[in-house]
Amino acid sequence: MFSLPARTPGRASAATRSSALLLDRERTKRRLADDQFDVLVIGGGITGVYTALDAVSRGLRTALVEKDDFASGTSSKSSKMVHGGLRYIEQGNVNLVRHSLLERHRFRKNAPHLVHRLPFLFPILEKEGVFDPRLAKGFEGLLWTYDLVGGWRIGKLHQRLTVPQVLAHAPTLRSEHLSGGLMYFDSRADDARLTLTVARTAAALGATILNGARVDALLTTGGKARGARAVIDGDEVEIRAHAVVNATGVWSDRVDAMADERHADRVRPAKGVHIVVPWHKVRIDCTVTVPIPGRARRATCTRWGDTVVLGTTDNDYQGSPDDVHCTRPEMEFLLEGARTAFDADLTPDDVLGSIGGLRPLVAGKEGATLDMSRDHHITVGPTGMVSVTGGKLTTSRHMGELVIDKVLGVLGRKARSRTVRLPLLGGAGYDAEAVAASGGLAAHLGERYGTEARFVHDLIAEDPDLARPVVAGLPYTRAEVVYAARAELARSVDDVLSRRLRARLFARDASAEAAPEVGALLGRELGLTGAEVERQVSDYLADVRHEKAVLFEEPEGAAA
Repeated sequence: MFSLPARTPGRASAATRSSALLLDRERTKRRLADDQFDVLVIGGGITGVYTALDAVSRGLRTALVEKDDFASGTSSKSSKMVHGGLRYIEQGNVNLVRHSLLERHRFRKNAPHLVHRLPFLFPILEKEGVFDPRLAKGFEGLLWTYDLVGGWRIGKLHQRLTVPQVLAHAPTLRSEHLSGGLMYFDSRADDARLTLTVARTAAALGATILNGARVDALLTTGGKARGARAVIDGDEVEIRAHAVVNATGVWSDRVDAMADERHADRVRPAKGVHIVVPWHKVRIDCTVTVPIPGRARRATCTRWGDTVVLGTTDNDYQGSPDDVHCTRPEMEFLLEGARTAFDADLTPDDVLGSIGGLRPLVAGKEGATLDMSRDHHITVGPTGMVSVTGGKLTTSRHMGELVIDKVLGVLGRKARSRTVRLPLLGGAGYDAEAVAASGGLAAHLGERYGTEARFVHDLIAEDPDLARPVVAGLPYTRAEVVYAARAELARSVDDVLSRRLRARLFARDASAEAAPEVGALLGRELGLTGAEVERQVSDYLADVRHEKAVLFEEPEGAAA
């Protein structure tokens, strides 16, 4: 159905504020201890924060606690795609694709500063490719299906490309067997910043949210879940609520077991890894799908600034969910795929950063994780606690809506969800094309904060020294560190460099060199002692050494 463009930005509730939303940790701790909530959400990943946003936007008194940091688990280690999932059409799950594409459209409307259109290129090769010309004809039928069930909402239909057109997008692609290409369109986002923005939007509407709050036990009354006991900054706090939601992803079985000692584990973690290499080694302007020799799995190469992200794997995982990293065999697997597809001399020395994460799949123990459904599962346990597992980043808004529908059933109340058209902080009135055209610092901050970027600019106006970059080779400024401490509940050097700035992923070694300066800025903002700052910096450097030791199979002392 055709509709004319809107003449006004629309009503945006908390997203059209005149002052910055500053989150005070001590005040939040007091509210958690003193208030009575309608619903307590455990887990600060994308599903948990959207559940909290849906709840507070319906008028429920809402609290959310996260044991580490927002998006510190799966939600900062995804493929960063907001997409329909083309391969789910191949699996016959058209309904999941249709719904995912609708949710992708809503993300692009509600968070235009964070969710950006991204072209995907499938080279067609006469041999040793993802598709030969015969298979490409059949695959184009899948692309037509993708467009028709909702892909069209992005404003472009898939395209057939000639060899010169393919090489214009990917000039280093090996061309000896190239016969053309197919291109379709999806979206991407910085998953950690998207998660944080949803959390802050919930806080702007009145939710009480806090990271660094580890739940050790559930509170029960008459056999029903009525809150949780959490350890926050060394203090034990009882958080009282009429309903509890378990949105802890791959840790959900642990929380379910707190409520029911007979609980049988349901989550089957699937590990995915990504590595980052310099863009000048693989010169592409989109996402290119490449084959992995001898493997059924396809890999993707996505440009991100001056780097390219290679991913992903999809394998069973048996280790600790608290210590997940890319291993050397996984790194070599992805480098091999890139070297096969591109005329690129890539070696482990070129890897600028890496991440390993776990998808909380729910299914039996048989079959490959790659073939398992990404559908979500929502259950109400014997204590009335609502648990949500599975699902995708793209469908997180809808998952939150469905979870709160269940919560309202537990509470015996009714209220309509309001998140379909609820802009996230910084999204209302944001013009992505105009900001991108402005270039420079304005474009950089705009793509991270949207209309909220003016508050970071205000910090620079007060202290021009804050405009200096904080990590060598990356555009992040010292002002963004200050803003992270004042407005984004950043508590540590790791919170800032790993998730608020993403510097650890895109420039791991440079981020380590910047750790002392980040620590000094945080110390000043948070009132930390010199010893506390030194400990945070030391912890961050130790984490980086551990990541490199796993990646390169070296003793941790040798991983400088």
